[in-house]
Amino acid sequence: MGGCVGRERAESRGHGARGQRKRGGRNEPLKKDKPKWKSDYPMTEGQLRSKRDEFWDTAPAFEGRKEIWDALKAAAVALECNDQELAQAIVDGANITLPHGSLTECYDELGNRYQLPVYCLAPPVNLITERSEEDPSDNPEPQTTQKKEFQLKVRLSTGKDLRLSASMSDTIGLLKKQLHAQEDIDVAHQRWFFSGKLLTDKTRLQDTKILKDFVIQVIVSQPLTANH
Repeated sequence: MGGCVGRERAESRGHGARGQRKRGGRNEPLKKDKPKWKSDYPMTEGQLRSKRDEFWDTAPAFEGRKEIWDALKAAAVALECNDQELAQAIVDGANITLPHGSLTECYDELGNRYQLPVYCLAPPVNLITERSEEDPSDNPEPQTTQKKEFQLKVRLSTGKDLRLSASMSDTIGLLKKQLHAQEDIDVAHQRWFFSGKLLTDKTRLQDTKILKDFVIQVIVSQPLTANH
């Protein structure tokens, strides 16, 4: 058992020495440039947050010191907020060395190596943002160039199934008017639901993450006067 412990300590010293040699060779200040990368699939902001949370929750369990991981996370957040001065102060305060001026590879004072994936440092170039899709200033003619219509499946609480011509940029309020014109159901008596959530008039179909084969439920309420 003694030999086992001795070998483990020797390996530990060897790893530290390798780290120290690399640390001693170069320590550059944090660069302003953010890494540019493209995801294998168009990623939403929510998916990016989940991916980051998963990394930060599991990374300290594998190797390194938790306080260093915490410092790296704080520095990454500061850097993405364009506060390079704060990020550099966090790195310096934790005695973290950056051989290449980037958080993608860094070392602590004991020589332990830490690597951050690019998705923790910057969003992908193909990130999906709802705001940019709705901003008309990006496309002078969004309605004519990007509007793709499809048949939206709607199931009424009366038991009737029907289809409406819709596009992902349509609002629920607009579709309510279409249903009124098609089925003579007053807009005030329609309540639209998808995945158990009530959809407001200002909600766009693209906001609901609905797919073309999914069904939206519409609860049709009777006028109050009919109950008297």
